[in-house]
This record gives sequence, C-alpha cells and structure tokens, in this order.
Amino acid sequence: MESNRQKKIASVLQTDLVDVLQNAATQGGLRGIIISVTKVNVTVDLSIAKVYLSIFPIDRGEELLEGIRSNAPLIKHEIAQRTRHQLRRMPKLLFFIDDSLEYIDQIDRSLKGLDNPIKDSDDLNKRKKS
Repeated sequence: MESNRQKKIASVLQTDLVDVLQNAATQGGLRGIIISVTKVNVTVDLSIAKVYLSIFPIDRGEELLEGIRSNAPLIKHEIAQRTRHQLRRMPKLLFFIDDSLEYIDQIDRSLKGLDNPIKDSDDLNKRKKS
C-alpha cells in the first residue's frame, strides 16, 4: 500500500513529466505524437519512480520509449529543476509502456465480434460435449 508521501511525489512527478515529455516531442519535430503519463509508482524508500507511458500512435511506442530511456538523465535533471522546492531527492526514473489501453481495446473488439479468434466455426461443434 502506498503512503501519502509516495502518492504526493508520484502526483508531482506525473504532472511535470507530462509537460517535459510532450515539450520534448514537439521540439524534436515529432508532430502528431501524443505521450501521456498514465501512472507513476514510487518505491517505499522514494529512490525509484516507475513511469508508465501511453504513446500514440501505438506503432511508434517502442521507438519513442528507447529515445526516452536514452534521455532519462536529461529528463531527470529537468524534473529535478522543476521540483527542487518540493522534493529533496529526485528518484531514479524508469520508463515503461503502459499497454492497458491496447489490452482494453482488444477485449472490446473481441466482445463486439470484430476480432473473432475462432476462424472456422466448425471447430465449435467439435468441442461441444455430447
């Protein structure tokens, strides 16, 4: 269970990370890219922050995640400057893709019958119990 301190730090980081990452994408000439920070989890000792990103379009996600990870020290420095009056120590930032929206979309498509996992309906008859 997260403490109030962990939640506050996660909230502060999330707010500033959205701003920093979206600005970096815009300044880097990446038009039409949306980077949102879906969740930030801070460890109990406040030394590590796991940052979950949702990147649109999805097919550019891995490529952009690599760029973000390689620039993690610069991002950490920028966030440290912004939060210097709120945080004593800046946690190490670890970035991950949050694929929960993609997962929800897949479930939704399956429920609507758009992605039918069973191609041949004859297979269903074979599986019926007599």
